[in-house]
Amino acid sequence: MIEIKNLCKSFEDKQVLKDISTVFENGKTNLIIGQSGSGKTVLMKNLVGLLDPTSGEVLYDGRDFVAMSKKEKILLRREMGMIFQSAALFDSLTVLENVMFPLDMFSDMTLRERTKRAQDCLDRVNLIGAEGKYPGEISGGMQKRVAIARAIALNPQYLFCDEPNSGLDPKTSLVIDDLLHSITQEFNMTTIINTHDMNSVMGIGENIVFIYEGHKEWQGVSADIMHSKNQKLTDFIFASDLLKNMRSIVLEHEKTI
Repeated sequence: MIEIKNLCKSFEDKQVLKDISTVFENGKTNLIIGQSGSGKTVLMKNLVGLLDPTSGEVLYDGRDFVAMSKKEKILLRREMGMIFQSAALFDSLTVLENVMFPLDMFSDMTLRERTKRAQDCLDRVNLIGAEGKYPGEISGGMQKRVAIARAIALNPQYLFCDEPNSGLDPKTSLVIDDLLHSITQEFNMTTIINTHDMNSVMGIGENIVFIYEGHKEWQGVSADIMHSKNQKLTDFIFASDLLKNMRSIVLEHEKTI
């Protein structure tokens, strides 16, 4: 579990995050959503230590990340896995070598153990037979799955995903969503996903935090969105006329049941 308390972040005289308090739960896919410029990327950077908050607390199962020494933060980061928007694979390394990279850096395993662990992670994301290929030889969806395999190689307690479906077609996006959801439950991780993908929101949004102009505007689960009275949330989720009409039809249908 990750809990943030009264988190604020300012850049000079501009306040980007405004007194945010929330909890991201174990074993669930926790989604951060909001318009571009709302502060959600800054929020995630504060969570992982790429930025230091101006004030407030970031608690990892009760451990205050903000108050930790540099050495303590390095140790805690070994419990984190990260999936970047671009997959961020090493072009000069094979798929297997990419997944082995964090094991080579941070584990005490033998070469045989590291190789087996990396192969097991590739098998888990359904990339059997791709271990000898290079990133440029596989599709964007496969690259994202390699990134997921690399992120879980060290058995992290906390998994951070920045726009994991960026650049993917809808069908492949659903595959990535299902994979993230299943491994979150399987390993009981605290998974936090920064996303614009409304299919992800409605499909795997077990705990959704909606950020609006730097503050937490709404929090709930995907099933609550359809009936939300929060106008800012509904304007964001149902931005197109098609989605607005679909929502109206669903609500009208529910009245007749």
